[in-house]
Amino acid sequence: MTLRDQSTLIWLRRLSALTAKEFIQLMRDGILAVFIVYTFSADIYLAASGVSLQLKDAAMVVLDHDKSALSRELVSRFKSPDFRVAGQTEREDDSVRLLDTGEAMLFLTVPPNFQESLVAGRSTSVQMQVDTTNSVLGFLASSYAAQIVGGFGLETAIRRLGLEGGSMENVPVIRDDHRVWFNPNQNDAWFMGISELLTIITLLAIVLPAAAMVREKERGTVEQLLVSPLSPFQIMFPKVVSMTGVILAGALFSILFILQGMFHIPIKGSLTLFFAVTALYVFTTAGLGLLISTLARNLAQMGMMTIFIFIPMLFLSGAWTPPEAMPLWMKGFMLVSPLHHYIDIGFAIFLKGSNLTLLWRPILIMGLTGSLIFAAGMMRFRRQFGS
Repeated sequence: MTLRDQSTLIWLRRLSALTAKEFIQLMRDGILAVFIVYTFSADIYLAASGVSLQLKDAAMVVLDHDKSALSRELVSRFKSPDFRVAGQTEREDDSVRLLDTGEAMLFLTVPPNFQESLVAGRSTSVQMQVDTTNSVLGFLASSYAAQIVGGFGLETAIRRLGLEGGSMENVPVIRDDHRVWFNPNQNDAWFMGISELLTIITLLAIVLPAAAMVREKERGTVEQLLVSPLSPFQIMFPKVVSMTGVILAGALFSILFILQGMFHIPIKGSLTLFFAVTALYVFTTAGLGLLISTLARNLAQMGMMTIFIFIPMLFLSGAWTPPEAMPLWMKGFMLVSPLHHYIDIGFAIFLKGSNLTLLWRPILIMGLTGSLIFAAGMMRFRRQFGS
């Protein structure tokens, strides 16, 4: 055996011993172990089952001045699952109170002589007040309400002109023949579950290596490691390897038992490709944890610094705000964020079935930016703990 082979063998033995040490230390940290189990199980389950981006049972109160057959027919169009008629009132002033207190999300006012105007062919209008405190749900409520009122007005006009039934066959119409791809039922659980999994992977990729190193500082064992025949890289690399293994195991559990087992989210692409990309992403994102570990003196400081870094990454990921809606200067930051590319890759593999031929570009960008982050973190770590 050559001297080079002996050095490699010694390095591998040290790596395996230090990696085993990290697993043992993690298991001894009960709070962190419980946090990992929670994030890969209950947190993802709650995100997929409890968060909905769709309008559902929006409470509507009606003030009907006309009390006619047509006004009642219009109100009856606002039905489940989108709307729920929560009651009627006789006072105009109730609109402000009901919207302010949250008892109603919509307040519909039907004017007097509503039916008379429609029957006579005269224009009339209804008033819809919408609580848009939640801008997404408010926009959906106003859009759906406009479609309902518009459709009701068109049908009333058609009946008045006697164009029902066979008379409509020769009227030119535009047919909206559309198809929904990748999530045909528009199930929020598919989006929320996958998005939460990718977000949790990012959070733990930063927290776990940083926490492992900061624990060494708090317990004073980092000095013992520094006087051992180990380089700073040999001290830090096993921490990254072990925590990467923990994250991959947790992700596998979430995919098999939460995403697929409970919510039946399809995996159209290759799980092997997903875990290979995830391993690369976790390994490179751990560079942020290295940076934090060189700055934080204890776990409390580490937690605050993680929030300071993680929240901007989350906002720039594109999962909650479409890139098209961002200012131009913010798009530049988003394009260099590894999380943005990782989320695109994750959804493409899970729901679109994309392969490496289609994903090589975002994988390359994610790998390059992540490598720069890891190199910066390693450089800072070497400078602080190197000899």
